[in-house]
Amino acid sequence: MIKIGNIQERVYELFLSLTRRLTNTQTMALLAILVGLCAGVGAYVFNTLLHFITHSLTSWTPADQAQWLYLIYPAIGIILATLFVKHIVKDGISEGVTRVLYAMSRTDSRIKGHNCWTSIVGGATTIGFGGSVGPEAPIVLTGAAIGSNIGKLARLNYKNITLLLCCGAGAAVAAVFKAPITGVVFVLEILMLDITSKSIIPLLMASMTATIISLSLHGFSPIIAVSLDASDMFQVAQIPLFVLLGAFCGIMAYYFTSVNSQVGGFYKSVTSQWRKWLYAGITLGVLIFIFPPLYGEGHDSFGALMTGNTEELFNHTLFHSLSEADWFLIVYLIAIMLFKVVAMATTNAAGGVGGTFAPSLFVGAFAGATLAVLCRAVFGWEVSITSFTLAGMAGVMSGVMKAPLTAIFLIAELSNGYGLFIPLMIVSCVSFAVNYGLDRDSIYTKQLRMRGELLTHDKDSSAFVFLRLDQLMETDFIRLRETLTLGDVVNIISSARRNIFPVVDNYGKLLGVVQLDDLRHDMFDRTKWGKPIMRYMIQPPDKILEHEMIQSIMPRFEQANTWMLPVVDKENHYLGFISKSRILNSYREALVNVSQAD
Repeated sequence: MIKIGNIQERVYELFLSLTRRLTNTQTMALLAILVGLCAGVGAYVFNTLLHFITHSLTSWTPADQAQWLYLIYPAIGIILATLFVKHIVKDGISEGVTRVLYAMSRTDSRIKGHNCWTSIVGGATTIGFGGSVGPEAPIVLTGAAIGSNIGKLARLNYKNITLLLCCGAGAAVAAVFKAPITGVVFVLEILMLDITSKSIIPLLMASMTATIISLSLHGFSPIIAVSLDASDMFQVAQIPLFVLLGAFCGIMAYYFTSVNSQVGGFYKSVTSQWRKWLYAGITLGVLIFIFPPLYGEGHDSFGALMTGNTEELFNHTLFHSLSEADWFLIVYLIAIMLFKVVAMATTNAAGGVGGTFAPSLFVGAFAGATLAVLCRAVFGWEVSITSFTLAGMAGVMSGVMKAPLTAIFLIAELSNGYGLFIPLMIVSCVSFAVNYGLDRDSIYTKQLRMRGELLTHDKDSSAFVFLRLDQLMETDFIRLRETLTLGDVVNIISSARRNIFPVVDNYGKLLGVVQLDDLRHDMFDRTKWGKPIMRYMIQPPDKILEHEMIQSIMPRFEQANTWMLPVVDKENHYLGFISKSRILNSYREALVNVSQAD
């Protein structure tokens, strides 16, 4: 029987023989092409599986009868995805982009091998059964896992594994949206990879390769087929409206992230998985039954909005008779826009596997369409619903992801709407500014930043991310009992290597510390050896809790004017000491690792 270790060794030997005469830059370029090829194939497999599941569920019965099945389809998808993750994967695969960011900061950019395929299965199952999420998070995690594992097989260092991880993530985005520039910009803005000659070329080659694979297998037509005519082109007089749309999108982006957090918090408080499935099934079933555009990704709704054919949104709904009323159309668009966020958050929180890319585009499309219809109905202005829909998509995505460039290029590449660059830029920038004033973090980075696990372009801050308190804490200090005398401690000092001693009670709780300098005056006077050690004990100037971030600890040393502080848990049990000098030494080592080119 051939062992996996033997296979990996042979692969590594083959890699060495093939790249023996190549420079490091050439080797990374070839590996980036390989990563792009694999990511492109992975995106194709994902889309094929997703189409197969969706077609199988919706094609065998007439649409008017299938509507009732939408009450149960999403719940079934979430249940299947949850069971797949729990019993087969046995590891978390949701929140794909956040997991990629976590891997870059906490696991040396190493992602488990199963992520090369498990996210495809989980995501396709969730979305195919009508889960109201997008495909990008599963496919980004898939691409990143492919890059990470190819880097591990080649036995690359952290810097180069990180580069291949980013190549895989960017290639996956490029393949799933047929948008190579977006794949590159996504990595630079979201994953925050530094722009250097040694990083940008592999990234470009990976995205280009994945896009070529996607175009070859899926055709060259854009994801959103839009034909812009003269009335859809940018007009200077509409600048105030696009600024207004940007502000509206910024507020909607804040609503998006806030509701997502609140719904996620609610489902975390529900301990029973069966109750999660029940709540999610009822919520999604009712919402999709009333608002069919909430089913799945919602690309058909994009097309209906951008062609001005809003009546399609009312097909097989309870409100078809009201489809021609402008006032009801506005109410209907707003309702779908608001409930889409609830449906998305519910799908993910209850155990589904999906992303927020597509939902943010969906909400933005309806935000732009709402403003356009409102201008037409109330003021009689001839406003292009197509251009406002596209600009709204870029606006909400810019605010949600804090990535205006990614949003601008994605919409331009998705729709071939390059003639709308100025409106896209206006709306994206205004939305970003408004939303940043409300919340500085993106939907991907909030939890990581709160835990101090977020890498940024600031190398000083990124170096601190790699430092962990439990790894830097020193535990080789001799503990003193409160019942000891000075004489007992003198005998202990003879074999001690430290000049500070924690004093603990019978339960291990920290009472204070004893410093060698405070004992020197009396320790050579035998007549004072009978004194209780508690007379020499002092309180430390501060205490550090066991899970505090290194960034928050450093200022405490300055405030306390000390180089050593005790570490305790929430119940004040003594755990060890953390020293300023050890943090600084480890910080310098981490800074070198972050900055090194090879």
